[in-house]
Amino acid sequence: MKNTFLILSVFILISSCKTIKPDEIKASANGKVVQNNNPIIKDKFTGDPAALVYKDKVYLYAGHDEAPNDFNFYKMNEWLVYSSSDMVNWQEHPIPLKVTDFAWAKGDAWAAQVIERNGKFYWYVTVSHGTINGKAIGIAVSDSPTGPFKDALGKAIVTNDMTTQTKIDWDDIDPTVLIDDDGQAYLFWGNTVCHYAKLKENMIELDGPIQTISLPNFTEAPWIHKHKDWYYLSYAYEFPEKIAYAMSKSINGPWEYKGILNEIAGNSNTNHQSIIDFKGVPYFIYHNGSTQPNGGSFRRSVCVDRLYYNSDGTMKRVIMTSEGIQK
Repeated sequence: MKNTFLILSVFILISSCKTIKPDEIKASANGKVVQNNNPIIKDKFTGDPAALVYKDKVYLYAGHDEAPNDFNFYKMNEWLVYSSSDMVNWQEHPIPLKVTDFAWAKGDAWAAQVIERNGKFYWYVTVSHGTINGKAIGIAVSDSPTGPFKDALGKAIVTNDMTTQTKIDWDDIDPTVLIDDDGQAYLFWGNTVCHYAKLKENMIELDGPIQTISLPNFTEAPWIHKHKDWYYLSYAYEFPEKIAYAMSKSINGPWEYKGILNEIAGNSNTNHQSIIDFKGVPYFIYHNGSTQPNGGSFRRSVCVDRLYYNSDGTMKRVIMTSEGIQK
């Protein structure tokens, strides 16, 4: 009877507590209300984020996960773009690009990245090629970071028959681009094998041979960025995917593996990152399957958390949070 009374008392106490809404958590340190800002986009499923810092804004480009709840694979026909001045409030812009904008492609709006050069914005995208078996990389261009974009080349810049290190037909995916301090642009991409090549100044042609980089347990999703004197090549590691990274003093290597940067998102088999500095603050942008009730590996959501560098240039492990970035 005593135990029953104790249980009943605890139940009454719990029942009398205030229910905290999902978007509000009381911070214990100063009583400030902290918003649950991850995921940053809650009305659509978004994956494979890539961010561009241009002038006083961040432009976020993402694939649109449209898979029905009973469809367990990717269904992606278009890319989306959002912008923010504070990394908290995000404005959606009209759909800037679809697979159908590439006459030579037949589907699959997979991972992509936008970069600016000489006032034009170049969008490197992954699609399925219409006549050459396998995935391919196309390029769209616009005079505005929000589009609309159009096919810049009229054909793919990379097709599956150009890379022969692996027999799979999806190794030419996930492009990432960097313009180095000397003005030379580089394109990195790959699944199973990490490829890279120089780009001509026009940004729509390769400038030399395709090379490969050996990285431990490389799966896909390379992202190239520079911070101070270091080049960083982060990528999806193993499967289900963590994010790992390597560092180098030269964009041409050699690359030194540094370890895991971000752990598995338990409800998403893939993990795809974008790393930027905005107004002097580093950010780590990624996706998981956190939007419920139907989020998961094929209905993903973009999130943002802080990134921190150590004094020797290495990066601290990124902790995924529900709170994300606060004002």
